[in-house]
Amino acid sequence: MSRLRNFSWNCFAVTGSIDAYLLFKDTEMLSEDREEKNGQEQKEKSKA
Repeated sequence: MSRLRNFSWNCFAVTGSIDAYLLFKDTEMLSEDREEKNGQEQKEKSKA
């Protein structure tokens, strides 16, 4: 996922494209959601 994030940021930096920035933000949010989900799964496993 970081490749897409890096690509979208570089594309935004070079072109100023709003679409590239929005893609960057979407990938950032997906990454944060994934990290949060993994954290919750770890808590559930430690309780068992």
